[in-house]
Amino acid sequence: MSSFSAPSRENPANKWLRGAIPALLIHCSIGTVYCWSTIKEAIGAQIGMSAFWVGWAFSLAIFFLGMSAAFAGKLVELDIHKSSLVSAICFTVGMIGTGVTIMFAKGLLALILIYLFYGCIMGIGLGVGYLTPVKTLMLWFKDNKGLATGISIMGFGLAKAIATPIMEALQNNVGIEMMFLILGGAYFLMMMLGHFLLHKPSDWVENKATNDSFKAVSMFRNKTFIGIWLIFYINIHCGLMLISYEKQLLTNKFDGLAILATIISVVPSITAVCNALGRIGYSTISDKLKDRSNIYVIIFISCVAAAACALIGKNGYLIIALLMIVNLGYGGGFSTLPALLDSRFGMKNISKIHGLALSAWAIAGITGNNLSQIILSNSDDNYSYVIMTAMALYVVAFVICMILVKNRKNSPAEVVE
Repeated sequence: MSSFSAPSRENPANKWLRGAIPALLIHCSIGTVYCWSTIKEAIGAQIGMSAFWVGWAFSLAIFFLGMSAAFAGKLVELDIHKSSLVSAICFTVGMIGTGVTIMFAKGLLALILIYLFYGCIMGIGLGVGYLTPVKTLMLWFKDNKGLATGISIMGFGLAKAIATPIMEALQNNVGIEMMFLILGGAYFLMMMLGHFLLHKPSDWVENKATNDSFKAVSMFRNKTFIGIWLIFYINIHCGLMLISYEKQLLTNKFDGLAILATIISVVPSITAVCNALGRIGYSTISDKLKDRSNIYVIIFISCVAAAACALIGKNGYLIIALLMIVNLGYGGGFSTLPALLDSRFGMKNISKIHGLALSAWAIAGITGNNLSQIILSNSDDNYSYVIMTAMALYVVAFVICMILVKNRKNSPAEVVE
């Protein structure tokens, strides 16, 4: 049975009201997870634990994001309203639970509860919420799928730039615990509005038999999917290797200069904008390409070139350029992924396939910044080794993309419906 019934008679404006706007409401809420560096030290000071141990809450949140997305595909495929409701509840319970924990608990108990609320429960809300609007957007914008997913996933990336000053103001005026409670309530309202607005086009009917017959294990026997999973993983892993040490990289190159404080205050906003621009820019460009995997080729070549220049030039401004280019590619890799998967495997199971691919994010969230820490611990804090390692991995990703992912001439897309 086909998933399409009749030609669409929807009001064209519905693609914004029922697709883009609710997707932005959801993604702009959950994307604030990337404001972690703004609150990590304050949480540690409040509960009496080191920033190192508190930092694992973020790693857990990203891990549960990826893994919950991997397992939530069937729910999202059949009922986006259940999945958007689950996301809103889990995300805001995680936020409010973290605030209450900071308010009333201290020491090891507080740390465990933060791992539970911020890491596990909120992480599940992140994963389900991240996945929920994507297929709906591609159905509404079927001629511009890259643009559609770029709009939504740009919201996830832009959330950091929007929420960081708000979080800082709330911390300074009402304290870190009340900040979580206030934002938890605000994000619940935003996500519930997105929940009520989000609808698939009326001409699309999900096929339960197709949903039930899908076998996740079959995807991990598919060379194309394995290739996409690997390049997606490496792109995130390398991005986190460098992005999570942004401040330290800048301090290392500009230490002793009067301009250092200005650079450290300005560059994070610039890189956050680059992250968001990469999400909308690369995905939109991919709509014009015969093979969407070429976006990843562009990302890997540009990151290798920027890393090489930073290593050879030994100039602080080249580090800034490297961070900007890495952020562009980091964001672009996320937003181009759904449309690339659609071009290879079709739309009917796209939520499940996209969810499985996001498991790479879960693993990269654990390995990325921790590999940098291992390298620095064993090299007397030599940041050149971090850049060199990331560059080598980008080269590996480029090779994998060319061998396993790129669509060869006379080789049709591997559509699995």
